[in-house]
Amino acid sequence: MTHFFTSADCLDHLVAPGHPERPERLAFLLSELQSSSLWAELIHHDAREAELDVIARVHDHALLAELEAASPERDLVAFSADNHMSPGTLVAARRAVGAVLDAIDVVFATDDRRAFCAVRPPGHHAEEDAAMGFCFYNSIGIGADAALRRDDVERVAVLDFDVHHGNGTVDLFRDRPEVLVCSSFQHPHYPNRLHDVPGEHLVYSPLAAGTASDSFRQTIERDWLPALRRHDPDLILVSAGFDAHAADPLADINLDEDDYSWITELIIAKAADHANGRIVSVLEGGYDLSALARSVAAHLEALAT
Repeated sequence: MTHFFTSADCLDHLVAPGHPERPERLAFLLSELQSSSLWAELIHHDAREAELDVIARVHDHALLAELEAASPERDLVAFSADNHMSPGTLVAARRAVGAVLDAIDVVFATDDRRAFCAVRPPGHHAEEDAAMGFCFYNSIGIGADAALRRDDVERVAVLDFDVHHGNGTVDLFRDRPEVLVCSSFQHPHYPNRLHDVPGEHLVYSPLAAGTASDSFRQTIERDWLPALRRHDPDLILVSAGFDAHAADPLADINLDEDDYSWITELIIAKAADHANGRIVSVLEGGYDLSALARSVAAHLEALAT
């Protein structure tokens, strides 16, 4: 069975009208999953709130202080052009981090070695000293750092198939070769940064606008599989963004649910080869509600097999 982490507090991160990273993303996804037969096949967990000292292991203290100072007691504030904050934002972000930390613990502690974190806000754009791209804390990066502190983990892989490059994750691990970061992304496209930092442990898979299934799959097989064989990770973390779907309004890649099933099955096979089956997947992007729900369902159905 697959462990499933979420929190009602993740719905309390509010944004201005028209903002794509809205609470309805998670609310609609949970509603659709709860009405499906898949819901009963998951092991459900309420995500805890991560401690700031754990978050501070990868994020600059000045950034954390700036976020705390900006957190409003009521209404909304614009922390940046992309990042809106409400009174519940930082609690939601800490729950997202806590979900990843608990998911890592549970896939090592039980025979059910796959987990999915249905959380928001997303995290993979958050750099060491910058919140950006709807992201405040880099949940998957904090999780990778925590995993490496375990006695039974020497190497971690982060596989990021969000349509936007995971610049924050690259920033956190550019000088830490024990973390393999593989990122597929539309290019040129937001965030247009940190997609060419050198390092054998940093694998970039840029995709031209209009890329469809065959080219996407060929690129992943060409770029990611040799890197995974070289790295031989003890744990695979997945930045699972579903905004490369053809219906998504924020990009121009033409994937569908079958592609998300395919890449999930590929990751499962590689986890069996290298990580004793351990996978923790974390929701990142995906902004068309119906496409997001269908794609996550396809991802979970593959994880549940």
